Amino acid sequence: MKVLQGAKDACLDAHGISLTLQNGATFQVEVLEPSLVRVRVRPAGGYLEPRTWAICPEPGKDVAWTGRLRDDLSGFSRPAARMVQEEARLTLSSDRLSVSLNPSPLSLSWRDASGQVFAADRATSAYFLSERTGALRHYLARDRGDRYYGLGDKTGPLNLHGRRLRTLALDALGYNPETGDPLYKHWPFVLTRSANGTWWGVYYDTLATCTFDLGCEHDNYHELFRYCEIDDGDLDYYMMSGGSPAEVIAQFVKLVGGTHLPPRWTLGFAQTAMGLADAPDAQDQLDNFITRIAAEAIPCSAFHYGSGYSSRGKRRYVFTWNTSKFPDPKALNQRFHAAGMHLVANIKPCLLDDHPAYSELKALSGLIEEKDSHAPVVEQFWDGVGSHVDFTHPGAIDWWQQRLGEQVLDFGIDVGWNDNNEYSVMDDAAQCHGFGQAMPIHRARPLHALLMTRATFEAQGRRVPNSENFTVTRGGPPGIQRYSQTWSGDNTTSWETLRWNIRTGLQMSLSGMFNVGHDVGGFAGPVPEPELFVRWVQACCLNPRMVMNSWKAGGINNVPWLHPDMTAHVAAAIRLRYQLLPYLWSLFEKAHALHQPIIRPTFYDFPDDDHCYTDSDDFMLGDALLVAPVVEKGALTRRLYLPGGPAAWFDFYSGESLAAGQHHLVDAPLGRLPLFARDGAVVAMAISTTGLPSHTDPENVLRRFGE
Repeated sequence: MKVLQGAKDACLDAHGISLTLQNGATFQVEVLEPSLVRVRVRPAGGYLEPRTWAICPEPGKDVAWTGRLRDDLSGFSRPAARMVQEEARLTLSSDRLSVSLNPSPLSLSWRDASGQVFAADRATSAYFLSERTGALRHYLARDRGDRYYGLGDKTGPLNLHGRRLRTLALDALGYNPETGDPLYKHWPFVLTRSANGTWWGVYYDTLATCTFDLGCEHDNYHELFRYCEIDDGDLDYYMMSGGSPAEVIAQFVKLVGGTHLPPRWTLGFAQTAMGLADAPDAQDQLDNFITRIAAEAIPCSAFHYGSGYSSRGKRRYVFTWNTSKFPDPKALNQRFHAAGMHLVANIKPCLLDDHPAYSELKALSGLIEEKDSHAPVVEQFWDGVGSHVDFTHPGAIDWWQQRLGEQVLDFGIDVGWNDNNEYSVMDDAAQCHGFGQAMPIHRARPLHALLMTRATFEAQGRRVPNSENFTVTRGGPPGIQRYSQTWSGDNTTSWETLRWNIRTGLQMSLSGMFNVGHDVGGFAGPVPEPELFVRWVQACCLNPRMVMNSWKAGGINNVPWLHPDMTAHVAAAIRLRYQLLPYLWSLFEKAHALHQPIIRPTFYDFPDDDHCYTDSDDFMLGDALLVAPVVEKGALTRRLYLPGGPAAWFDFYSGESLAAGQHHLVDAPLGRLPLFARDGAVVAMAISTTGLPSHTDPENVLRRFGE
């Protein structure tokens, strides 16, 4: 790799600095907002990624399907900046931050409004390009006291310091919940709490695979460092600062287009299980589910069809129905609706090579193709081989939306669930249409998950008002939150997964994915034992997404009555969710309007309390409630820390007052989720928990804690 160095005098204007590098590239620093600065390298031959689909700073205005030109600065206020030159050093300042450029060796350092340094490039050398591989590296200085968060659906402790992680998305069924990487998302955003207590974030706007070394690597010739390596893409990053994690996260989410406010019904409990739709008598089993959940008096707002409705044996054919298993799907779907449940159906972006529509889509050139031969790329997918739909081809998008309408929505399904869309195509010769500007697959994999989700969302939107539109995606880059809900993927049943999935959900929230959850009870692996099942339901009942999903041997499914002697406990946790739905809805509104995460670690609300940075199983639900799931087998008590700041905390059930800023040992019998409210909290609650209350339900009441 070669160090990128400045070659000529810098050009200055009211908004930034432009410096020509020795290899002919241009290095640019621009103030876009008072606390947001962009740094980019424009290669001499032009960008490798001339368009972006992530940057979307104008509220209510989406990115064009064909993308946003990388040099487009519309939507930013671009305040005039102050410029100071001291010998070769240039400093660009706004009211909130300043950035200083040292041309040799090329490096930047960043200060907040008080003049305190909050971030700096590695002083010895910071920017590198490999002429052999095309990889770019950006090195930043590191302190052992720094804390790193973000990068999407990452596993293990929240603080990522010391780890090396990738943003290459894979179908990670059965991943290790503590150390597994990568998972399903491409999310190159890092939130940092510097050792001096300042907060800042950096987002690398690239679709190429990234490797983030956050203190794993050490080199004797340099001080402590961290770096991002971009695999044959462009270096274009956004640096943002704030006085708290909330300020930084909000800036990032606003930058990538905000969060879609889903319809209210999506906040309820939902059921799915691959075994139900895979069964040879699937329609009868689903019909029995409708009868059983009503008999158990368990509220359920949606049913999610697994892909078994389209399967023949183990092979799955998107946009088809197996009528031997589902002789009258429209009648079944009408019964679901009559029972008050919306319907969500699994859809996949790959056509197996014997799919009845394969030749049709091939004739449209609507599949990912080989660069030279233009033949569809055929690779492993589930129990066969197939080709992926090219969502950068207008004809393929039209085909997808038409088939979605005819074979899913017209059958009475409300929502498409975009699954298996990581696009882990490995053929280096593969390319996609790119809306007329061909893109190699290694710079487009995550884009297809985003555009698949958008295609589904917009097809549905033509049938319902935007306020009632909703979709789900497993994979994708920043931008998916403009359309969809997501989750932590195909987890495995174990006590360890229960514990570490809590961190993964919080990590996604800190990354700007707010509408998240987990497969309740564990998707793969053994059937959950009774105690584990109850604790898992409790841990997830106050997540933004609550879907019970599984794929177990022997036709066993995670359903609320899985263990009859535990059904009352499971039902109680689900009803707790419905009791708190008015409060939960208010948090979704704040996520949409104010860019605030719905669940978050306690340090989000109490950043000055050092105890809140200790890794724990607790999390905040909004700013009013602290949730303390039990994640240890046999535990009937729970030790937790109640943050300092409020005058006191209150047990949600008994109203007992507990001291703030202290550790407590509280009772946690099997049927109870430990839950606490901060002093002064006002929580909207539903009186009835038998169904989903409306937004203006007069039965809703306000419960006040303390004061």
